[in-house]
Amino acid sequence: MSSVALNSSATGMSALNTQLEVIANNLANANTPGFKRFRANLEDLAYIEKNQPGVESQQVDATRPVGLFVGLGVEVAGTQQNFTAGAPIPTGNNMDVMIDGAGYFRVNVGEQSGNGIGYTRAGSFTLDQNGRMVMANSTGYALEPEIVIPSEATNVNISNEGVVTYSLTDSTDLIEAGTIQIANFQNSAGLAPVGENLLLETYASGNENVGDPGIDGRGRFRSQHLEGSNVDPVIELVDLIRTQRSFEMNSQALKAADESLQTVVNMSR
Repeated sequence: MSSVALNSSATGMSALNTQLEVIANNLANANTPGFKRFRANLEDLAYIEKNQPGVESQQVDATRPVGLFVGLGVEVAGTQQNFTAGAPIPTGNNMDVMIDGAGYFRVNVGEQSGNGIGYTRAGSFTLDQNGRMVMANSTGYALEPEIVIPSEATNVNISNEGVVTYSLTDSTDLIEAGTIQIANFQNSAGLAPVGENLLLETYASGNENVGDPGIDGRGRFRSQHLEGSNVDPVIELVDLIRTQRSFEMNSQALKAADESLQTVVNMSR
């Protein structure tokens, strides 16, 4: 009946509206360091089975080759991130670093996470009032494990292996402040985004695998660079047009179903 078409079209418009929101968020973060674009995964809903395939027909030794099913629409099954690396952006800042390969920086987020650790690909760091290396954003979460650099330090450098060194004003000797560790996961798509360029571990992501860069599939570091967003505005705009046109077609199907239902109602008068 027309009511099925009405409901199916409504689910399509709802799902496409969510997809539009995902695309808008991607475009909004086209210049966010370390941002990974999202994709809305759609799946069809249940079906009304009017005739089952394989049932014997009235013909001798014959079965129905196909069934008769009417779908009930679509829904958003989930959002999935694309973990393709963003382009390296040279900054000339000694405190900026990008991960060239797989893995995440580890920062201390306290009670936000069950293990107290958040994960990010945004490698813009600075020093807080205690000399700790922290994220250069609105929260200032400190790297885990902590790396402290004294106020009199000069020539701060981060090697490809993540070793942070500095020298003092009255000496040219390099002093090692610590090593930045990298975490990776069995299922990075299972990490939960919480804003502030942060991801949190979940049951779906599996436990973190922490270690030094360049070991067990972890990436290495590139100092004085940031990882750009992997959002391609051209792809997003094409997806935006496709989503808009699909939304319009669903609205037309909704209108046609409404007109059919109105005809049936008028016939009963």
